[in-house]
Amino acid sequence: MSDSKYVTLVSSDGYEFVVLREATLVSPAIKSMLDPNSQFSEAITGRCIFQEISGTVLEKVVEYFQYWYKNRDQDQVPDMEVPVELCLELLMAADYLGLDNVDH
Repeated sequence: MSDSKYVTLVSSDGYEFVVLREATLVSPAIKSMLDPNSQFSEAITGRCIFQEISGTVLEKVVEYFQYWYKNRDQDQVPDMEVPVELCLELLMAADYLGLDNVDH
């Protein structure tokens, strides 16, 4: 099992993002992948490869993870900037990662 404080998220086009593990756990999908009791290779390697998420979109997802982690205990949270041209792809990635059902 990878007990690193960080995990690596890899996009479909090969971009790698090293992210604080705790920040990624807001995603039920990633949380399941990294569960030490699971049979997923990601739990051992600490690397999650997303063949269906581009680097541009994954970069914004990672930004969201960091944004969520930084503001998780705040009542007044500023809006996060999202480029209009990424909205559809971000919605699809959010759905895939289970972020559409997260209570903030």
